Amino acid sequence: MELSFRPLASNALRGYTLSRRVLRYGSTRRLAISGVLRGLTASRLMQRRCIATSDLSYVEGPQEPPLLTCTIPEHFSGIVSQYGDRPAAIFRSPTTADMNPTLTSSKPETTTLTYEDLDTQSNILAHSLRSLGVKKGDRVAVSLGNVTEQVVLTYAIFKLGAVLVPLNPTFNAYQISAGLSRLGVEVLIIAAVTDLSYKPCRGRSNYDILSALVPDLSDNKIESSTVPTLKSVVLVDNTPSHPLAGFPPIQELSALIPYSSLLLSSSSSSSLSRSITPDAPLTPAETINIQFTSGTTSMPKAAMLNHTNILNNGRLIAARMGLDPSDRIVCPPPLFHCFGFVLGFMASITTGSCIAFPSPAFDPGASLRAGAELRATGFYGVPTMFAAEFELLANPTFAASLPPGGLSNLRKGIAAGSSIPEPLMHELEEKLGLRELVICYGMTETSPVSCMTAPTDPDNRRTSTVGRAMPHTTVKIVAPGDRSRIVPRGQCGELAVTGYLLMKGYWDDEARTGEDLIRDQDGRLWMYTGDEARMDRDGYVEITGRIKDLIIRGGENIHPLEIETALVRHPRVREASVVGVQDERYGEVVGAFVAVHAGVKTLEDGEVDGGEGEALSKDEVRDWVRKQLSGHLVPKYVFWTDEFPKTASGKIQKFKLRDDAKELLGKAAK
Repeated sequence: MELSFRPLASNALRGYTLSRRVLRYGSTRRLAISGVLRGLTASRLMQRRCIATSDLSYVEGPQEPPLLTCTIPEHFSGIVSQYGDRPAAIFRSPTTADMNPTLTSSKPETTTLTYEDLDTQSNILAHSLRSLGVKKGDRVAVSLGNVTEQVVLTYAIFKLGAVLVPLNPTFNAYQISAGLSRLGVEVLIIAAVTDLSYKPCRGRSNYDILSALVPDLSDNKIESSTVPTLKSVVLVDNTPSHPLAGFPPIQELSALIPYSSLLLSSSSSSSLSRSITPDAPLTPAETINIQFTSGTTSMPKAAMLNHTNILNNGRLIAARMGLDPSDRIVCPPPLFHCFGFVLGFMASITTGSCIAFPSPAFDPGASLRAGAELRATGFYGVPTMFAAEFELLANPTFAASLPPGGLSNLRKGIAAGSSIPEPLMHELEEKLGLRELVICYGMTETSPVSCMTAPTDPDNRRTSTVGRAMPHTTVKIVAPGDRSRIVPRGQCGELAVTGYLLMKGYWDDEARTGEDLIRDQDGRLWMYTGDEARMDRDGYVEITGRIKDLIIRGGENIHPLEIETALVRHPRVREASVVGVQDERYGEVVGAFVAVHAGVKTLEDGEVDGGEGEALSKDEVRDWVRKQLSGHLVPKYVFWTDEFPKTASGKIQKFKLRDDAKELLGKAAK
């Protein structure tokens, strides 16, 4: 699909829908704009048109397809009527045989929901939630993995007009209490056991967390001093797949409501499986979802997203990547995060295609088996997930356990979550056959995708950029320290975004909202991303790194991504992350955290290889970078690591690596 960038006002300026008519009078065309431009004069519109056609880093995405102006439940109703008997979502869960994982796995438990199933079950659940007192505007927190209950709850909550608050299920007691209290949550839905990545059936019991939240779980009512607004806690009982978790019998915890009872209590009346009417009409601009930001900084923020944000972002992602009803997509990223929820579930559900969640929490073996056994056409992930999957595919015994030719249908895919090194892009095509792989770029506050490649983009653009602006989205790159000045194309600056996709703001946090959402001289609201980027002559955007992650060595800016890309090209390096390390002479120098492939021995400075098997020394790492890049980019410090501190979406938390580097160097100096 060839994209055109028109120098016209965005149809979704400030969240409003504008109607545009071109009137012809002889040879003259006049642009008539009705709606609520609110002070945008003809001269300013002409100024924007000039910017969009100049050599400045400013571009407006296509105006087609038009934005949907309905709510998520309204749109879903049309999808159900069209694709009702087709599978909407497939969920796979490990069995207890996977507790001692081998290279051959037991057959997973599989649940398939058709579009009609999802509609019916979410209606039943919505009636039950209403009986608990949930009404329009109430925040309902859900702490679950990629399981059936998460998807059914999503639509039940949306149909009531309540607000879905997805929580990272690995949150501890303090994080959960803080999140619930901050949003005034009245209903929490949580699993008895939190599934953990790479550890099928060996999850974490949530009994201690629930006890901290509600000290007397044997009482018939909820009383929480840490979350005074909390009225109900619904428990999803997944203990059968976690026999060693030690969660007590649910019947002993009378303060908790079994999730199963919400379906059973309402299913006795067939009328309750039909559509539900919210207590007040729904409108597209209303907040429907509050997402906590991913936490690469230490203070997550609560971004408010509406129907228009989420519905259109999912649909436009699907359109650009070419999803259709015949597709079967494997989606390991978590549903509580925008990747799994919007790029995965919402993009699929708006097209009538089928999405498969291979495990409650990420497991590389389960993901690959799902792709092969379901004959999937698409595969999603972040770099850390792909790295783990490639590591497993390299094992001949595991590879032989997959159905012959099971991955041969793969062609589509999304890579997102963090910067995608060019070598990884080529690996995804060579090893998984993802010839139509696209890169999505965005952030929670922009619903999330603002830029994206297309399957038809030239290879060099697909491997080195995050694509071009999405429809109804405007992007610009401004000068560091002067957001009023747009930089020429080819120059680096801070990326900013505007359009229908902007969040409403951060919940109850005007100060932090005002720091990130800023109006320009025309009154347009922009989200400043904190990412350094540059735009080429055709509007393709390249992310060069986080502005806060830039390393300033002796006054010279160093982009970590450039060094990271060079490092992962080394045949013995699995993953790498580069941070700035304090230095008395230069201010900062390059520090590289490096993880090697399985079976590779790591050597310290001065250590001699014994000659058995593959090995990699720190000097070899430095020499490798020196041969590919200039000398000042060579890491002064190399730190070996097996695992990186990451957010749930797979982003490496560099602020923790900087702390680790400081601690390691401090110990070495003693």
